[in-house]
Amino acid sequence: MIFFLRNLLSGLVLVLPAFAPAADPPNVVLILADDLGYGDVGAYGARVIETPNIDRLARDGIRMTDFYASGNVCTPSRAGLLTGRYAVRDGMAAGTVTVDDTHGLPPGTTTIAELLQRRGYRTALIGKWHLGHHTEGQRPNARGFDLFYGLLHPNDVEQPVYRNAEAVPEPLEQSRLTGRLTGEAVRFIDRNADRPFFLFMSHTAPHIPLAASPEFAGSSRAGTYGDVVQELDWSVGELLDAVERNGIAENTVILITSDNGPFPEGSSGGLRGGKATAWEGGFRVPFVARWPGRIPEGRATGVMAMNIDLFPTVAAMAGAPLPDSLTLDGRNILPVLTGASNESPHEALYFFNHDRIAGLRTQDWKIVVRADYRNIERWLPGRDLRLLFDMRTDPTERYSLAAHRPDKWRELNALLIRGQQEFNAAKPSRHPICGTP
Repeated sequence: MIFFLRNLLSGLVLVLPAFAPAADPPNVVLILADDLGYGDVGAYGARVIETPNIDRLARDGIRMTDFYASGNVCTPSRAGLLTGRYAVRDGMAAGTVTVDDTHGLPPGTTTIAELLQRRGYRTALIGKWHLGHHTEGQRPNARGFDLFYGLLHPNDVEQPVYRNAEAVPEPLEQSRLTGRLTGEAVRFIDRNADRPFFLFMSHTAPHIPLAASPEFAGSSRAGTYGDVVQELDWSVGELLDAVERNGIAENTVILITSDNGPFPEGSSGGLRGGKATAWEGGFRVPFVARWPGRIPEGRATGVMAMNIDLFPTVAAMAGAPLPDSLTLDGRNILPVLTGASNESPHEALYFFNHDRIAGLRTQDWKIVVRADYRNIERWLPGRDLRLLFDMRTDPTERYSLAAHRPDKWRELNALLIRGQQEFNAAKPSRHPICGTP
């Protein structure tokens, strides 16, 4: 017990400086790409696509190499990011919300925007929502956003552009969408530079259909997909310029990531699989964070984390207290970002395929237990397939070590069973989410 307390206290001494709030609550700009691959950013190895603005942010801050989306498709990933909870807890994990669906984020779930709104922030969602639309209570303005400008659905659905609850009369033109969203985001920054603000820049790019503006068409060596990503990078540069022009760069946090892996084009950076798969390419995404004076420059870390961590992390940055009744799966990674800690706050991260656990990862190991074969989802251990990967030596998940390390398989399988029990109990449904079919 003495040994435990001594280590706990030493850990608190290490972590407390990172929790100290800034003198003034920082502005937060959270940029989310749609279907951007791990290997489509220069800082992550892209060679035929140029992303100088994102790369600059990586040089000015931190790049996480083992950062994950909480879903391998749009809706569950975005639900996890905004609520700090695996989407299965809120009935948002079964797949993407379609035009005909009536469900959305349940009323009792708190979003980052709602938390910061209570802290006095001005909040905006510019871009894609995709978390419910059937009632006004499911839409962005009812979920903590003072301003909503964008789409309720993915950009491959015919729909109007909304400003708050009203449809904008201009038609949706794919090739001009990134520019329109960027202009609105820049205006939001200009109007709110004298007060704390939270801007959730939720891009529709590079989700299909791919269409770059005339200014970027043909600009890359990676076809139209590359053109679209380079225009997205331009957008990042426009937001950076707006922050700097308004003299607020020193007190503005900028976070960039993607909602899942690439589909049907794009690069997973050599990782196995892509969007909608249980493999690394479906979940592992770029993540870059810059906060001048608080996050040291030019660092990279292999500490594992997930987009569910952004809820408590942004709350800590803003000095916003978390509701006592809130059950979070995310953990505050601010100590990791600032360099105060080099350990993940998670014992394990869970990867869901729809509302079933498809795999899990510890810092050094990963198991995959569900995968599609001929469009049929299969429970792999039930077919005597035990896939255990050493993430230090085999991040591309090519060779299972389950037969060589049965002890490690048992260890991760115990975590799997624990997760199955917890999330089955938490799911707002009678149907089991995990285990054998």
